[in-house]
Amino acid sequence: MQLVCDGLDLGVATLKVIKAISNKTTNPILEGIKLTAINDTLVLSATDLELGIEKTIKAEVKEEGETVVPGRFFSEFIKKLANEKIELTLIDNRLKINYTDSESYVQCLNILEFPDLKIIEDGEYFTISQKNLKSLINKSIMAVALDDSRPILKGCLFEISDNDIKSIALDGFRLAKIKMPIKKTTAKASIVVPARSLSEISKLIEDVEDDINVYIQKNFLMVDLNDTKIITRLLDGEFFNYEQIIPREFTTNILVNKSQLEDALDRTAILSRVDRNNFVKFDVKEKLLTLTSNSDIGNIKENISISLSGMDIMIAFNTRYISESLRAIEDEFVKISFNTPSSPCVITPNEGDEYLYLILPIRIINNL
Repeated sequence: MQLVCDGLDLGVATLKVIKAISNKTTNPILEGIKLTAINDTLVLSATDLELGIEKTIKAEVKEEGETVVPGRFFSEFIKKLANEKIELTLIDNRLKINYTDSESYVQCLNILEFPDLKIIEDGEYFTISQKNLKSLINKSIMAVALDDSRPILKGCLFEISDNDIKSIALDGFRLAKIKMPIKKTTAKASIVVPARSLSEISKLIEDVEDDINVYIQKNFLMVDLNDTKIITRLLDGEFFNYEQIIPREFTTNILVNKSQLEDALDRTAILSRVDRNNFVKFDVKEKLLTLTSNSDIGNIKENISISLSGMDIMIAFNTRYISESLRAIEDEFVKISFNTPSSPCVITPNEGDEYLYLILPIRIINNL
């Protein structure tokens, strides 16, 4: 293998594929980046067996071939050569790196041990704008479970229909359901995508209207960005029947300015973090929502004007769960619906059904 490529292109490519390198593994090959010189391109790929990333850059290929280099070292080294033209030459089992008047050598790993990436060529697919896919992920992923007690909840459920895709995540304390339009689809399916893979997909796609294809085949999903492909295994198992926990009717509905509520929660959260109770009380009466947070240090009381339909209510929530939901929302006003102090609240748009956040309350004995 022998080729010449631009140092900046190679550096950017290594930074992308290294996201798929395993952090905790007993198999050294999963810490490597595979380099494949073919035609007029250099293909870089990495995988931890759950997530795989493949990036293609232009190169002047003098001799085709492939090898595997230690990923983190190679990435850090190439990052220092952004302004150079780099020549890579495989000699025996070492990669020679030439730049200006200097040269370095990297000991390579066994190419035969590197696992094949599952590149999907003819699977079912749906087409969505990068902006909508990024939004779909970012607005739902915060509600994914972090513990291993129910592995299926460590991913987002994707429900794909003719005109839209829904992403659902829940962790036992809250639920997020986000809906985005799709351009076209040959796939009508329900799949569960690991949260870590979705996080990396979100980082690699742009907040632009350009369309991308997302392919599904058996137990794999692949996002195709032309010169970058992101492949992930899907989680196996049955997702929770989330529809049964979403209330259909409410006794109290309020319409509140999202930014005002978000700012007030940020201030009350300072006190709740100091006291480590991390809850805030919502007191809904007539045209006012009063937020209170108390501790031995002091207390904070915030009043926000609202539009109320229904009964007064006093209820408490984990501050972080409410705040994270609001941060994902771009609307000026949001609707928050309640039933009883022990029932979940639901945050939705005033019009439409693009998002729904369900949050369980905190029971405070003798305090509510």
